Amino acid sequence: MLDLVIATSDDPMEPDQYRFVATDAWWLGSFGPHQHLTEHRLRTWIPARPERDWLLDRSLTGRQRWLTGSLDEAKEDGFELHDVAPTGLFRAPFGEFHREREGRCVEPTERRRGSWQVPTPEFLERLPRDPAALLERLESDHPGRWAAPFSGAVDALRTCLVPAELRAALYRALTGLPGVTVEDHTAAFDGRECVVLVHDAGRTRTELMIDIADGQFAGERDTTRIDSRCGLPADTLIGETAVHTAVVGELGEHPDH
Repeated sequence: MLDLVIATSDDPMEPDQYRFVATDAWWLGSFGPHQHLTEHRLRTWIPARPERDWLLDRSLTGRQRWLTGSLDEAKEDGFELHDVAPTGLFRAPFGEFHREREGRCVEPTERRRGSWQVPTPEFLERLPRDPAALLERLESDHPGRWAAPFSGAVDALRTCLVPAELRAALYRALTGLPGVTVEDHTAAFDGRECVVLVHDAGRTRTELMIDIADGQFAGERDTTRIDSRCGLPADTLIGETAVHTAVVGELGEHPDH
C-alpha cells in the first residue's frame, strides 16, 4: 500500500440545502457489430435532510461518436437505435428513481440498507477509516471477482456522497489492490488538476480522477487494454465522465459557477 496522501474537504451544508452533482458522460452503446459512444447529462440534487426527495434531471445531447460501423450501417442492418437509459425529470425519496419509473411508491420512512453501489449515510459511517482495514472490507465485500473491489469503491465515490475523511482512507486503500498505481504527475482533466489512480488489469484500463482542490471524485475514463470480441481494438476509449459538485439552496437550483 502506497503512502498516498490527498487533501480532502467537504463543502459545509445547512439542513435545508442540497448537494448538486453534475455528471457529463460518454457511455458505450452496442448494436450488434456497431459500437458508439453517446453523450449523457445527469444533474442530481441530494438533500441534506434525509426525509426530503432527491431530484434527477437526465438528458441526451444527441451527440455520438461511432467506434465501429456507422449510424447508416446500423439502420441498414435493421437495428432500432435508441438508448436504454430513460430521460426526463425524476423525483423520489432516497434516490430510488427506478421505483418511480416502475410506478411504485416509496414510503418516506423506507430506508435502503446501503451498499458500495448505493451508499447510505449509515453504511458510510460504519466503514473503517484505517486504510488497511478498509482494504480488507473492500475485498471481503467483493469475493470471487478480482476487479470487483476497485469497481465497488468507484461505485461509492461516483455518488460524491463519501465524506472527506473516508475518501482519504479509501484512496490510500485502493493502492493496495493488484494492478492499481498512481500517476507520477497530476493531470489536467476537464479544466482541473487531478491525481489519477489507475487500475490497469484485465480487459479494461480504468483511470480514477481525483480533484486536488478537495479530494472529491472528478470522473473516470475506461480504455480497452486488448482487442475486444466485438471488434474494438486495444487502446479504444469506451467510457468517460466528468463530475462536478456544489451546494445549492433549492431543489432544482443550479450553482452560479
